Amino acid sequence: MNLSFFYHFGRYLMFLRSMLYRPEKMNVFFQRLFDEMTKIGIGSLPIVAITSLFIGAVTTVQTAYQLVSGLISKTVIGTIVSDSTMLELGPTITCLVLSGKVGAHISSEIGNMRISEQIDALEVMGINAPGYLALPKILAGIIMIPILNIIAITLSIYGGYVAGELSGILTHEQFVVGAQSTFKGFTLFFSMIKAFTFAFIITSVSSYQGYFTKGGALEVGESSTKAVVYSSVLILFFDYLLAELLL
Repeated sequence: MNLSFFYHFGRYLMFLRSMLYRPEKMNVFFQRLFDEMTKIGIGSLPIVAITSLFIGAVTTVQTAYQLVSGLISKTVIGTIVSDSTMLELGPTITCLVLSGKVGAHISSEIGNMRISEQIDALEVMGINAPGYLALPKILAGIIMIPILNIIAITLSIYGGYVAGELSGILTHEQFVVGAQSTFKGFTLFFSMIKAFTFAFIITSVSSYQGYFTKGGALEVGESSTKAVVYSSVLILFFDYLLAELLL
């Protein structure tokens, strides 16, 4: 394995640890936290809503095409849409979309501050730059992305229900019976664990890539690309790892 992996992994851990040194004043920190929560949560809501609605609709139509026959009850469509949305489509697809929107924004914002020497100015003034810049973004992501996951699950199931009823594939009662028949609280809990994990990956990896940007505008773009790619790969890896450990 390339030794650069261990170099970047070690620097990433040190970057995370440095956030806890010399904490800023609480009023300043909470103001930045609320600003980042607004950007990540409210700013990402439209794309999450659109994606979720169509994922649920497509899942219903494709499930009906593949599985429904005279020997299989139509309620199975509601079961598959509900369970697959909570287990996989809600947290994973939503966070892959957010890695492109939120991750690229975080990386480019911090990267621009690095190349314009704003981070150097913060350090000269005795401000803990990682704690001031990255920590509010990470905490905001950990708070807001699981909320977006709940919204995504709700809208995806609703989109599947609407698509099924409008297309005549199944009735409202059939969809609801199927969705309720196999519902388990642990399924939703597992989905939230994934959302918290993916939120930390997106925000921390993107902050790291932006913070250690060197060069000019071209390197800022490269850092943003790396942030999206690395976040997406790690999301898929931890998606498998969490499923293997918890299911």
